[in-house]
Amino acid sequence: MPTIITRRLLLGAAAGTALLPAFAHAADVPLPADVTTFGGAVQAMGPAPKPLRLAMLSFQGSSFWEAVDKGIVAGTAYLKPLNTTVDYVQLGTALTAEVIVAGIDGALAKQYDGIATIPIFDGTVGKVNEAVAAGVPFISFVADSSERSKRTVGMGTQAYDAGKGAGQFIAKQLGGEGKIVVITGYLGAAQHKQRMDGALDLLKKEYPKITILGPFECKDDDAVAYSQATDAMTSNPDLKLIYVTAGGSEAVAKAVVDAKAIGRVGVVGYDDLPEKQKYKDNGAILALVDQAPSRQSFDSLVMLHNILAFKATYPSDVPIPAPIAYGKLATAKL
Repeated sequence: MPTIITRRLLLGAAAGTALLPAFAHAADVPLPADVTTFGGAVQAMGPAPKPLRLAMLSFQGSSFWEAVDKGIVAGTAYLKPLNTTVDYVQLGTALTAEVIVAGIDGALAKQYDGIATIPIFDGTVGKVNEAVAAGVPFISFVADSSERSKRTVGMGTQAYDAGKGAGQFIAKQLGGEGKIVVITGYLGAAQHKQRMDGALDLLKKEYPKITILGPFECKDDDAVAYSQATDAMTSNPDLKLIYVTAGGSEAVAKAVVDAKAIGRVGVVGYDDLPEKQKYKDNGAILALVDQAPSRQSFDSLVMLHNILAFKATYPSDVPIPAPIAYGKLATAKL
């Protein structure tokens, strides 16, 4: 079995370098230019010897999911001439364990050869294990459950460490004191909790003069996040910063703009997407921890193709770097 990613390259990815195939394969298919622009790194090893069908389960409702879509569309086009069909199964806007389990159930019923999704809740573990036990390779990308499933590959940022990096930035930006509000996506989502804990554990231990309010759960709903941010600023005129651990940072930045609080209240969040650039430029967003959602959805599809077509093996855990993109008014740089 060819091993596509060596330990050396895996460690390089953890340190912030690109995750690339370790060895050139005679039939490796070059990546299109549009894929390399968003960091797609895994190449197909050639056409599948027999037709393959992959199920990609994802959600809608925010710029983050649109970025995931971009990788799915690119992966679908890249694999189509290689005898692999990708069916994009849209699960709606309600990110819950029940919806994800139902999506996996549907994929199993339709007998897809491989499945990729974001099984962020522990309630998905049994169904993921069922898929793997049935011989269906399963890739978890972006956000995994806290309870370890038997998924074939888990890809994503190291959430606690990413949160710790966000916490270090917050502390330096505030000079070690001030009041912050925390808005998270789902309190039961492991990735969101780890990002929150990574930051708050550091702040509570090392910066006791920073007051922490929340967390408030927005369920990745922009309207809810906007309302929570507006209420927080109104109720706390001394508020300095809003830390958004999941979806909603764009809406929170808009709330800061609408409250005419730029320069007084800053936003630290996740996902450095084009839609957020104007808020980095106008100073509402101080920093964004990136997790390359387009890359992750694309690479997960190509990994499934290689696993099924060529018995390729990958590490069970593939870390994705989490660089910080700074806004115009960021005074701290890590």
